[in-house]
Amino acid sequence: MTLFPTGFAALEYELMAEQANALGHYGRAAEAALAKLVEREGQAAEAEIEILVANAAQCVWALFIQREACGMSNGRDVITQYCVPGKVLARLGAAPRRGESPLTVRRGRSENRD
Repeated sequence: MTLFPTGFAALEYELMAEQANALGHYGRAAEAALAKLVEREGQAAEAEIEILVANAAQCVWALFIQREACGMSNGRDVITQYCVPGKVLARLGAAPRRGESPLTVRRGRSENRD
C-alpha cells in the first residue's frame, strides 16, 4: 500500500481493515467452538459431541477460507495455534445434505426429518 492520500489508497486501507475484522471474527468463532468441544468432551453424550465436532469443523473451515481470501494459504499455522484435533480436521469442508443444518446432523441423519 502506498502512503499517498489517493482515493485508491483509502479504498485499499478500508478493504484491508474489513479483511482484518473478518479474520478476527472467524478466528474468535473457531476458538470458541474448539474450546466448547474440549470443555464438553468426556462429559457429554456422543450425540452432543458429534454436533460440537461438526460446529467446530464449520468454524475452522470458515477461518481457513477467510485466511485464504487474505492471501495466507498455510493452514498448518491455524492447526497448531488453535490445537485443532484430528476429528475436527477430518470433517473440514464436509457439508451436510441440502436442507440440513450442520448443528442438527447426527451420524449422517437429520434429527428434524419428516
